[in-house]
Amino acid sequence: MAALDDKGIEDAAILLMSLGEEEAAEVFRHLTPKEVQRLGEAIAKMRAVPRERLEAVLERFETVAAQHSTLVPDTDEYVKSVLRKALGEDKANLLLDRILQGSDVSGIESLKWMDAGSVAELLRHEHPQIVAAILVHLEFDHASDVLKALGERQRNEVMVRIATLDGIQPSALKDLNEVMSRVLAGGDRLKKATLGGPKTAAEIINMLGSSIETSVLDYIREADHDLAQKIMDNMFTFDDLDKLDDKGIQALLKEVQSESLVVALKGASPELRDKIFRNMSTRAAETLREDLEGRGPVRLSEVEAEQKEMLKIVRRLADEGQIVLGGGSDDEFV
Repeated sequence: MAALDDKGIEDAAILLMSLGEEEAAEVFRHLTPKEVQRLGEAIAKMRAVPRERLEAVLERFETVAAQHSTLVPDTDEYVKSVLRKALGEDKANLLLDRILQGSDVSGIESLKWMDAGSVAELLRHEHPQIVAAILVHLEFDHASDVLKALGERQRNEVMVRIATLDGIQPSALKDLNEVMSRVLAGGDRLKKATLGGPKTAAEIINMLGSSIETSVLDYIREADHDLAQKIMDNMFTFDDLDKLDDKGIQALLKEVQSESLVVALKGASPELRDKIFRNMSTRAAETLREDLEGRGPVRLSEVEAEQKEMLKIVRRLADEGQIVLGGGSDDEFV
């Protein structure tokens, strides 16, 4: 399911409710934990839906569905069969390990449905290398919440290993298999996966919040200054919003609720505030200034939470190609 705004989530919820329980359940089986949670929350909040909106949602779905067709019922089995017929069993298997890499990680998939505290408790007494190998499979915000629930020393050691992780060897996946009580089926058959590295570490650190972020980076810098710099080159912080062009700022402002913006800007630099004001209408900018001045002290945790939500929106817009974020030293885009 592509990234959706609030209206898109509501439309998806309306569509699922119109399908009936059996069909909706079948759709849910193909969604990620985060998608299930967002849709479940939308359905739970929904009461009555105007007939015009229901008809509009169904019409839109019919249009989109008509543009797609399923060529084969099981693409994995199809590519296995074709390659084996074309190349023979041995050569095909070598390629299939790469093509279907990481598809058999049912144990780690099950972790994605667990709350961060439970995952942290499961991993609390494990070696940092094993914890790192597990966390790189999770969503960045999920991984950061797990790290927050660990002790400072373990958290820092895990982040060093995530940043230096250059793929996952079959032997490491076998260790995961033992840690998770054989939940990770077939782990020893998987080839090295391109997970981890400075960029992954940066994405997770971005979600930790400024106080923990500073501690982690200081620890990594002391152990390996060059590694710390590589991570920082890949990080995009709230103050880095000042580096967005006007078009990017305007795209972001369309997605952010005014109340969230006020709280987030309580911790922003004067330069970033000015840039936000410049990309609003005169009346909207004046209202925002008044709200900022009239708002009393706000807890740092609340400010960081709203800033983190805005950064999530920035990354989604970047993934959708609506805005461009400056990359690290190698001038890649993130």
